[in-house]
Amino acid sequence: MDSIEHHAKQLGRQTPLPVSPEAAELDRVPNPHADTDYLARFTAPEFTSLCPVTGQPDFATLVIDYVPDRWLVESKSLKLYLGAFRNHGAFHEDCTVGIGRRLVQVLEPRWLRIGGYWYPRGGIPIDVFWQTGEPPKAVWLPDQGVAPYRGRG
Repeated sequence: MDSIEHHAKQLGRQTPLPVSPEAAELDRVPNPHADTDYLARFTAPEFTSLCPVTGQPDFATLVIDYVPDRWLVESKSLKLYLGAFRNHGAFHEDCTVGIGRRLVQVLEPRWLRIGGYWYPRGGIPIDVFWQTGEPPKAVWLPDQGVAPYRGRG
């Protein structure tokens, strides 16, 4: 098996926040249980990007679930990649689906889904959900655990 250090170039080093999501490097490490279907989940409760029109901040909770194949995403690189959106202007749909597609490109998972639970701005919450297809049959898929937006009604 390849060494983790070979694939996780940012782990154990002081690494500045990337200037953009495009400039961010997502590291992957070998999956020690590639023969087993299981779900890995990352939750980013303080995701931030910018509205591409007004420049105002947008906030979301992102929940990323995936069934790895040969590769796992290295969590520090994922944190830095997501942090790079803080100064990036994009609509909610573009951020959510773009993050999912980038992870699929790097990891080549058996299955991936991402839920973007965006806080309302302008009175309208926009939640965005994307997945690669049907999940493997034997995988336990817990609810993403984020309540849908509820107003005062």
